[in-house]
Amino acid sequence: MLLRVGLARSTRLRGGATPLFLARCGRGLSSGPPPDPEWTDTVEYLDESGTLLSSAPGARPAVPGADPTILSGASAHPLPRPAAAARLAALALRHRSGAPLSAALSALPSAPDPALLLLAAASLPASDPVPLISLVAWARLQPWFVPSDDLSSLLASRLPPATHSSELLALFDDTLGLPDPTAFPKTLNAVVSALATHGLLEPAFYCFKRLRDAGFKGLETPAYNALLSLLLTRGLAFKAFEVLDEMATSGCALDEGTYELAVPALARAGRIDAARKMFDEMKQREGIGRAPAGVYSVMVDVLAKAGRLDAAMGMYREMVAVGHRVSTAVSTAMVEGLVRSGKLDAGMELWEEMRRGGLRPNFGLYTMVVEANARSGRLDIAAKLFGDMEKAGFFPTPATYACLVEMHASAGQVDAAMRLYHSMANVGTRPGLSTFTALLTMLANKRMLDLAGKVLLEMKASGFPIEVTASDLLMIYIKDGSTDLALRWLRFMGSAGIRTNNFIIRQLFESCMKTGLYDSARPLLETYVAGAAKVDLILYTSILAHLVRCQDESSERAIMDILSASKHKAHDFMCGLFTGPEQRKQPVLSFVREFFQGIDYDIEESAARYFVNVLLNYLVLMGQMNRARCVWKVAYENKLFAKAIVFDQHIAWSLDVRSLSVGAALVATVHTLHRFRKRMLYYGVVPRRIKLVTGPTLKMVVAQVLASLESPFEVSKVVLRAPGDSVLEWFKKPIVQQFLLNEIPSKADVLMHRLNVMFPSSTPEVRSLSIPRSLGMSR
Repeated sequence: MLLRVGLARSTRLRGGATPLFLARCGRGLSSGPPPDPEWTDTVEYLDESGTLLSSAPGARPAVPGADPTILSGASAHPLPRPAAAARLAALALRHRSGAPLSAALSALPSAPDPALLLLAAASLPASDPVPLISLVAWARLQPWFVPSDDLSSLLASRLPPATHSSELLALFDDTLGLPDPTAFPKTLNAVVSALATHGLLEPAFYCFKRLRDAGFKGLETPAYNALLSLLLTRGLAFKAFEVLDEMATSGCALDEGTYELAVPALARAGRIDAARKMFDEMKQREGIGRAPAGVYSVMVDVLAKAGRLDAAMGMYREMVAVGHRVSTAVSTAMVEGLVRSGKLDAGMELWEEMRRGGLRPNFGLYTMVVEANARSGRLDIAAKLFGDMEKAGFFPTPATYACLVEMHASAGQVDAAMRLYHSMANVGTRPGLSTFTALLTMLANKRMLDLAGKVLLEMKASGFPIEVTASDLLMIYIKDGSTDLALRWLRFMGSAGIRTNNFIIRQLFESCMKTGLYDSARPLLETYVAGAAKVDLILYTSILAHLVRCQDESSERAIMDILSASKHKAHDFMCGLFTGPEQRKQPVLSFVREFFQGIDYDIEESAARYFVNVLLNYLVLMGQMNRARCVWKVAYENKLFAKAIVFDQHIAWSLDVRSLSVGAALVATVHTLHRFRKRMLYYGVVPRRIKLVTGPTLKMVVAQVLASLESPFEVSKVVLRAPGDSVLEWFKKPIVQQFLLNEIPSKADVLMHRLNVMFPSSTPEVRSLSIPRSLGMSR
């Protein structure tokens, strides 16, 4: 029969135990030698009723498994170690913590050793860490306690980080502070793994940095994986790569979980080459089967988005070959990459392959394929895909509608574009500004003015500003030469209360002048002037050029009215030029000089040159040669044609009229030859030769005028030239003197008719199409 063991008359062991509070549990535990076996008292063996059975020397801690402390019949046997460990665990579970537990443990007949403590700690339930913490805390205060990696790692694995993170960090600090922390690899790994697994980023990374700085190389793959997973989950890829580099430096082996974490992370971070290298290493590593589908998917997606389409397609084909089912996301990434890189045919082949494989395209892929086909001009395919998209239950976005409408409009397909536009309105999708603009541009180019007006009013009802768009349509009609349609559209704009800018009014006015619609041109000019726009010298000169070319009396009267409506100072000058000196109250030359002095040559030099050319044309046609010579003289004085006349001393004198109009060339020739005659006859200076540089256009005009006077000038390709002596003799003839001092000879009617036919007709229009500097910012 088993009898209870007690201690008799041992005041030292029977006395109350000293209360123990829960100390820091960061110190590890290890096994140690048993206490000194020295007997100090007598042990009495009692039965269950308390009757003395026998006694023996004792009163020292009995070693379980060694000292006979249990009677079986009349024989004493040692207490088994598992039973002693169970007794420790039972006391820890019964009292849990505090003074009762410390008293019970201190009253044990024999002190446990570190190995027995580890056995008892391992038998405690993992769900409740309090008994384990209390037991270890009591043991740390005992003289026989020695730190142990097994006990410390057990304690670290049993502590829940959510509530005992400070105890885990204390255990880590104490372990790292030991003389040889490398002897506790399981403890350090357990702490890092526990903290990282439970999402405690800062403590886990702190422990990792402490170990790295201490040169500890004992971290194992599960701890690294837990830390990598936590960092990548929090979006700290750069820190994860730092851990990965340390893992490679320490020589820790990578397992399948490490590859599954690192390869996608490297790819997403843009380190594609490193990701591919690790991916190839993963496939060659023994013990690792085929790469997971998730890794393949990330690699295909990243390679496609990075533009490495050949590598992405190879990875895609490899994924299919190893037996993975391609997801919709992977197919979408591949099709999207091919389409965006301009390989629409390859993208559509993959699209058809995906459809045959039973994959259902998502909304984004449908949208992208429809818009890509539409922008590539494959409108039939885009329309079919658009219908499939609607049948699949996807509601097209406004951007998809807009793309289809705009592409059909750009292709000039009015019916399809308007059908999509009305469908867009019926489903409640509001067209955007670009959609309205594309539609209206198409309708304007198709000259469907009424329908364009209806769409423009719908655009206004949608809340968009329409002034600029309406003006753009008006400009389309003007540039197309459809002046009647432009006038109709302008009237529609006026009825709808839409205003346009002065630049477009000017362009329409010039178009009306060009087509001879003078009755419509005058109201436009009046609107232009009333809109605070100033008629510049170029515009006035272009109107004057139309008057020069006009041969109809009623049209001349209309153009004169338009000139008067311009209210330009040049018109007052024109009126004063044709009046007598009594009304002008000054000579013609003084009057002309006064007008040209009021011109700002820094701004209007080219305009003044243009005005002089056209005005001299008009004056010559009107037979006003003296007035024309005054205008030329003043223009030359103001250096508008500074390089026209060249005096090269006694070698050559020349006149260059290539940049002049016909009338200006004739006036310049007469006036310059008069100057040459005066210098040769009065001052006796005779050059070797005289040249008239006319160019191919004006050559015959000047040559015919001089040929009627039997001039010595010889006609070449672009120059009329003669020796100076011959010209001097020619200047002495009375008819030449009369020609140079007075009017053009008696055959003027015939000559004027020829000049009227030969006048250039393109100069005013070419000049007017350029935007004047003052109106360049009117829009």
